[in-house]
Amino acid sequence: MNRAVSSQGVQRVRISEGEAGQRIDNYLRRVLGGVPKSALYRVMRKGQVRVNGRRVKPEYRLRAGDEVRIPPMRHRKPSRPEPPAAVVADFEQWVLREDEWLMIVDKPAGIAVHAGSGLSWGLIDVARAARPHAPFLELAHRLDRETSGCLVLAKERRALNGLHDLLRTHGGMDKRYLALLAGRWQGGAREVRLDLGLVAGGREKVGVVDEGREAVSRFRPLERFADATLVEVRIDTGRTHQIRVQAAHLGHPVLGDERYGDHRLNREWKRRGLKRMFLHAWKLDFRLPLTGTRYAVEAPLPAVLRQVLDGLEPV
Repeated sequence: MNRAVSSQGVQRVRISEGEAGQRIDNYLRRVLGGVPKSALYRVMRKGQVRVNGRRVKPEYRLRAGDEVRIPPMRHRKPSRPEPPAAVVADFEQWVLREDEWLMIVDKPAGIAVHAGSGLSWGLIDVARAARPHAPFLELAHRLDRETSGCLVLAKERRALNGLHDLLRTHGGMDKRYLALLAGRWQGGAREVRLDLGLVAGGREKVGVVDEGREAVSRFRPLERFADATLVEVRIDTGRTHQIRVQAAHLGHPVLGDERYGDHRLNREWKRRGLKRMFLHAWKLDFRLPLTGTRYAVEAPLPAVLRQVLDGLEPV
């Protein structure tokens, strides 16, 4: 069924199983993307939006089979430019695994997941441009702009809800990263538990704070070099900049990290060939609650990072 909203007259849309569970206001904001929120809530207050012939409040959660009456509304043209065609064309090469419920992509470094902060488009915009007929496509979690690797997108509302449940459960999704840290790591594997939160200092910077949100990571050294250590990091929580802040707090910042790292060391390593932050989400392993299907996916270390490692001598 065509779910595009006509500006010429009233349209009635039947809610599918995949769309069930979301609030009516969020649903309308998605299908009426160019309509101001103020106008959207005004027509809801006036009863022009109805579900099964009845008025509903913005917090009403849609059910499969609901018939939604959508009044004619004037759309604004999107203010953001579309992602570059060359980037959209590359998207298929990033897909590691895909089925009817979700897709897992290998996000390149340098691409943000969302637009904002001076960026006119993000990976989610690239995905939607590459799949223009997908009825639903949303990010299940995030990666920092300069972090590459495994990223999950949901293709169905129930899948997204299930993924969020997994992510809220410590260890529900096995997420592992590879990071090159400054200095030689002493000892073996170490669990790190720190309370993190925003700290003063302009740009959204995270630090160790009292009464913050607990962040749990397990650092495991893989290779030691003269002045750096390659580690695998498994995270049980998904706090903003979690690995980067914890590594810096331990005295072993991620090399190439311009926000939390050592600027002098970063300049030195740039001369040695490290042109980006050495943090890569290399492995995901989880079962989707909705189907019980297991997803075990790996994203190879990017060539630019592999070249840096190949130039180092283990000790």
